[in-house]
Amino acid sequence: MNISKIKTILLAAGVTIMAISMILFPDESFSASIRGLHMWWEIVFPSLFPFFVISELLIGFGVVKFMGVLLEPLMRPLFRVPGVGGFAWAMGMATGFPAGAKLSARLRQERQLSRVEAERLVSFTNSSSPLFIFGAVSVGFFNNPRLGIFLAIAHYLGNFLVGLCMRFYGKKEPRKYREKRSLWMIFSQALSSMHRTRLKNKKPIGKLLGDAVLSSIQTLLMIGGFIILFSVVNKLLYHLNITLLLANITEYVLIAFHLPKELGIPIIAGIFEITLGSQMTSQVNEAILMHQAIITSFILGFSGFSVQAQVASILAETDIKFKPFFIARILHGFLAAGITFILWKPFAEKFHIVSGNNAIPVILQEHDLWWENTLNLFVKFGPIITIISLIIYIYLFYKKMDSTNP
Repeated sequence: MNISKIKTILLAAGVTIMAISMILFPDESFSASIRGLHMWWEIVFPSLFPFFVISELLIGFGVVKFMGVLLEPLMRPLFRVPGVGGFAWAMGMATGFPAGAKLSARLRQERQLSRVEAERLVSFTNSSSPLFIFGAVSVGFFNNPRLGIFLAIAHYLGNFLVGLCMRFYGKKEPRKYREKRSLWMIFSQALSSMHRTRLKNKKPIGKLLGDAVLSSIQTLLMIGGFIILFSVVNKLLYHLNITLLLANITEYVLIAFHLPKELGIPIIAGIFEITLGSQMTSQVNEAILMHQAIITSFILGFSGFSVQAQVASILAETDIKFKPFFIARILHGFLAAGITFILWKPFAEKFHIVSGNNAIPVILQEHDLWWENTLNLFVKFGPIITIISLIIYIYLFYKKMDSTNP
């Protein structure tokens, strides 16, 4: 029996087991689906939708090309990607998963990146958003807003180091020698590139905006499906004791790193779904805050199979390979956990992370309140934004169908 047939049997068996498990545990499956839906409904959709639409418009109007020319002297030496990668990197950090993958795929479709450059770029432009790190994890799960500062430092620094490591991926391109140019010459070239890009895109503004909305909502619907699916899968794996079995294996690794074995189940949960893993880590009373922060940093860096499946679905529309992204996520998880371990002692006291220290600077108090209020606003008004956006999507979709079928 060849490997292809074995793979077919394993995939068929896995899907069959999941289907039977949903029949055996209907209540648990339903509650997990509702949990995933609430996450997408209240937080993911309203936070990502505006950025996705604006990104499409910025690409269409040539602003990304403009930024690419300006950022070329920075991005090329550091990460061996064109300057347009700086836009994807910034948007990926601001909005979170899987914005970096979507923008990288879009730039590849626009032929602004080679395949290898796109694979390098997508490896370090996908990260958790500040809203998720500060609002959901530090405030919602740990009830310790100041922990978010430390987790963000470890997460984004780890992501930067991943980008430096991935610059060695792929064949070395011949070095391009460029003549020295003044800042005015670079700015003038950037303006010319933006103008040419806008002229090349002959769509009217209304058409461009409509396509941006349709493309963004289609991507977000796909993301919502993956969030709900993996929320159910994670719950079923727990009730089938598969999570416990895998956690028993990770106990040996945790003991080797002097971490409590009770963190095994949260790690396995986080490998599948980032939110549940972070929440379960915060609930392990046998672990001190430093141990919880190390595991949470690893989960945030690895991102979970749920996010990786979203990225794989986006990359499938291009010739960008998924394997470099997957390796980068493993590397990011270990780098973020290592940074958390190294920097914990000098930074924990400085940022007043450890509970019991009542001397909190005013600037940190305002920072904590801002993220908590932002999260509450999304929970309150997020569903309204989602409903209005879906109504607009239905209207634009049927309008487009009518125009193509006279």
